[in-house]
Parts: sequence; C-alpha cells; structure tokens
Amino acid sequence: MSWFRLKDNNATVTTEFLAGLTTFATVAYIIVVNPLILSQAGMDFNAVMVATILAASVSTFMMGFYANYPFVQAPGMGLNAYFTYGVVISMGHRWEEALGASFIAGFLFLVLNLLGLRRLIMDAIPAGLRRAITGGIGLFLAFISVKNIGLIVENPNTLVELGDITSPEVLLAGFGLVTITVLMARNVKGAIILGILLSWTIGLALRLVEWKGIVAMPPSIAPTFLKLDIIAAFNPQMSDVLISFLFIAIFDTAGTLIGLAEQGGFLDAHGKLPRARKALVTDAIGTMVGALAGTSPMTTFLESSSGIEAGGRTGLTAVVAAALFLLSLFFGPLAASIPFFATAPVLIIIGALMLKTLRNLRWNDPSEVIPAFVVMLMIPLTFSIATGIAVGFIIYPFTKLLCGRYKEIHWLGWILAILFIAKFAFMK
Repeated sequence: MSWFRLKDNNATVTTEFLAGLTTFATVAYIIVVNPLILSQAGMDFNAVMVATILAASVSTFMMGFYANYPFVQAPGMGLNAYFTYGVVISMGHRWEEALGASFIAGFLFLVLNLLGLRRLIMDAIPAGLRRAITGGIGLFLAFISVKNIGLIVENPNTLVELGDITSPEVLLAGFGLVTITVLMARNVKGAIILGILLSWTIGLALRLVEWKGIVAMPPSIAPTFLKLDIIAAFNPQMSDVLISFLFIAIFDTAGTLIGLAEQGGFLDAHGKLPRARKALVTDAIGTMVGALAGTSPMTTFLESSSGIEAGGRTGLTAVVAAALFLLSLFFGPLAASIPFFATAPVLIIIGALMLKTLRNLRWNDPSEVIPAFVVMLMIPLTFSIATGIAVGFIIYPFTKLLCGRYKEIHWLGWILAILFIAKFAFMK
C-alpha cells in the first residue's frame, strides 16, 4: 500500500475501501444508463454494457494506480447523448463512425497532453463559452430525457408540446425525479441508484417492466468490440464531431478535475493540480479503450465527490471502485431489466447540476452573457452540441471586436471562428 502514500495523505485502508464503495454506488447508474442511450443508436445493449464496465474499470484503475487520485472515470453523460442523438440520429452517421471519431479524439487529446498543447487550446476558449457549453449540455440532457419518456412530443405547428402527463411512464419518471432530489438534498449516499431501483421496483409491481433475472455470465462484447471505423471518421463531414468530442474532453475533464481537487484539498500552494498530466493522460487513454471496446468517450465523474466526502484521498479509492465495476459484469440481467423511465430522472438531475457552472459567468457584461446564452440555446434546440459550440465561437469574437475589446480574443479564437464560418458556408 506504500504506492498510494496512505500515511502522507492521512488515509487508511478501511477508509479508502469505504470511499471506493461509496463512489461506485453513486456512479453505478452509468452501467444501465449508458447502454440504454447508446442502444438507441442501434448498438447492442448487452455489448455496450460490457464495454461500459470494462472501459470504466480500466480507466478508473489507471486513475488510481497511475495518477493516484480517488476519481472514477466512465462514459460521460452528455457525450453519450451527443454520440446517439447528435452524431447518429441527427447527423445520420453510423455508430461505427462515431466510435472511430471518439478514438481519434482520444488520441488527439493524448498528444495534446504529452506535448503540453492543451493549455494553448484552453487559453483560446473564453471562460464564458466554456461555462455555456457545460450548461448547454445540461439542458440538452434534460430535453432528451423529457422527450424520451413522452412528456414532450412533436407538434407540427409549435414544434413541441406537452405529452400525456398521466401515462404511467411519465408519472413514474416524475416520482423518481422527486425521490432522487429529496435523497440528494438529505445527503443520502447512492441517492441516484436508490431512486432508480425504487422506480424500477414499482414498475415491476405494475407489470410495466419485464423481469430478466439477476446473475449470469457476462454477455458477449463481440457486437461492438473493435467495430469502430477510424477511416470513415476522417471524412470532412465528421470534422465537427471530432472538434466537439475533443473540446468537451478538454474542458469537461479539466474542469471536473479542478473541482474535485478543490473539494479534496489536492491543489498545491499555487492552485495547481499535481500530477495533472497523468490524470488527463488517463482520460485520453480511457476514451481510446472505450472506443475499441464499443462505448462513447470517457470523462472524470463529478460523483467522485461522494467518495472524497467519505474520506477517500488516494488512488486506492479508485482501485476499489474499478474492482467493483468488474464484479458488476455478472449482474447483466439485472441491468437489462431496468427501463428508461427509471433512469430518465438521472438525465434531468445531471443536467441541472451541470448548470452550476453558470454561477461564475460575468452576468453584468452583455458581451459575455449573450454569446453564452446563444450557445446554451442552440445546443438543445438544434439537437447538436457541435452546432452550439460553432455558433458561440462565431458570435463571441465579433461581439468583442465591435465592443472595442478585441484584445480579449486569443489569436486561436479567430482561427476557430473562421473555420466554423467556412463549415456553415461550404459543408452542409
């Protein structure tokens, strides 16, 4: 255990084990939610579930053993929604191509970290737009959730309208939303998974759900394993997908790491995160492993804060969580029995939590707030994270220029704006 420097971090094996168990209980919903979302892209549910578990286990183990941080990694909420609803359903790309784009984005993220170029890109992206992208993804997740349970439906005149609010699925989703919210407000550990299980149990009692069993040998990963199409991902039409995957990886992961590090007291005297490069390299490799196995890009989960709150201070916490991910391989039938109405509240809650980043927006500065608002508006309404990012990167620099504040724009920001303008002009 000397590898994890338990004494230096005032940690014990018992505390780290309990922290790992707490973190896993908090993030375990991803084992069900991720395959439910990706299966709507035409991917095999069971294969994606296995891919999710394996990728999360490998990436989380690396985070613990290599970077020595108590952070869990898994396929990111928001990224999986963009993968399914944006890249596959809306843009019409095959899921194999989306996996290829994910792999390439992970590789580019790895190169940027190894070469130290990640800082250049981060400096080029205004803080307001970074916060807006996160908030926009949160709204996107919530919109997807209410759409999929039938709370919001299509209307030829107004585009959308209220669906059947009395349907059992909508009522149970509402019950789950309130239940999870109350449990979280009362600081109940594993609130999300408990809420899912409670809604699911009621669904079983009402015969709205098919019972498929509890324990079985792990299903085959063959339907998604090594099915990524890297060559097709180099198609120019996939450029915005690559940019979106890469940008979200850069800012979502870095922002989450800083937030968790502040909570755990891991930052040094200069506000820097020791071993940050190791943590980011882990994220990049995890995304590549996930693409090879058959799942969407990986990210560090904010829910890791539950383990930190429970006393987790070293990578041993993450290693325990990684081992629990592997153990969950044998509970596939249980996961496959959980319906979307039981997990839909998770998307709404995660979406709401992602809006917290907006508290640091400069609300008294219209040149910051309005471009940020446009980004948040465009992401859910165009059903595309890439489009929201592109519009924001066009509006922001020209707004600053006309306000006489052109010095606030990084030179790379202008290049990105020109590239996005060319995309809209020449790539339909």
